[in-house]
Amino acid sequence: MEIVWYGHSCFKLSERNLSVVVSDPFDKSIGYALPKLKADIVTVSHDAPGHNNVGAVKEARVINGPGEYEIGGVFITGVATQRDNGDKKKKVETKNTLYVFDFDGITVAHLGDLDHVPTQAQVEEMGNVHVALVPVGGGGGLNSSQAAEVISLIEPAIVVPMHYKTEDTNLKLDPLNKFLKEMGLGTVKTEDSLNVKKGSLPEETHVVVLEHKH
Repeated sequence: MEIVWYGHSCFKLSERNLSVVVSDPFDKSIGYALPKLKADIVTVSHDAPGHNNVGAVKEARVINGPGEYEIGGVFITGVATQRDNGDKKKKVETKNTLYVFDFDGITVAHLGDLDHVPTQAQVEEMGNVHVALVPVGGGGGLNSSQAAEVISLIEPAIVVPMHYKTEDTNLKLDPLNKFLKEMGLGTVKTEDSLNVKKGSLPEETHVVVLEHKH
């Protein structure tokens, strides 16, 4: 299967003869330019301009909450994660849905704007994850040290960082190198896309940095 990054938290996941998925499409306020996309499924982790621009994806069925879905051969599990924002007066919770996509035995987890280390029950609900798309730049999502802790819990074969500062976004986020340093890595070569085959997954967790598509 192929994974393409469009910036921020937006990816396209595709496998021959199965539904095409686009995750967390953003609007132009984020700073990236999102091309016209066509997919069978679009998922929304939470209701915010950086994640819910479903109008940018043509002909797609929208999934925007927890549950189990099966569309065009792709099995999707939406896991609710939310956290009290600490304001006892308002009692507002940050809602987020992370999604696990099963493409004929290859599983990809998109963590959305997860902002805390999930519970053991939530990790178990995700099941076995081959590829994890992980927010690493703070802001509304995990910071670099939290991301490293979550990765150690999930134990994916491949990690693709997302939701971090680049020259194309005006959001206040940490840069990628902070996360790479947390993972004990130096400079990592960027790839145009990620092609995943079940028989060739690395035994130890491998970080893949994608170049965002314009």
